[in-house]
Amino acid sequence: MFISNAYAQAAAGGDLQSNLMSMWPLLLMVAVMYFLMIRPQMKRQKEQRTMMDALAKNDEVVTAGGILGKVVKVSDAYVTIEVANGTEVVVQKMSITMMLPKGTIKAI
Repeated sequence: MFISNAYAQAAAGGDLQSNLMSMWPLLLMVAVMYFLMIRPQMKRQKEQRTMMDALAKNDEVVTAGGILGKVVKVSDAYVTIEVANGTEVVVQKMSITMMLPKGTIKAI
């Protein structure tokens, strides 16, 4: 009696321009994420991969644990590092974080 019937109304047809304008913030966020997070990480991984491929005997390196040493032997997955005279350590290639300039380690 006091309540009138509620009929469904036809949805207002949004035009193409308003749909594209509503997607701009999402596209902008994806672009910012790519340039600030994904791209630098991919670049760093590529540099790490090329450094590991370029490892050779007598290179001076730093491991992830902070051990400095001179490369004695390189295999597919492992690297043998001389950390002191007569002391060699075998580490995974992935644990090499940095190559040092020649002559950095004088004690070995």
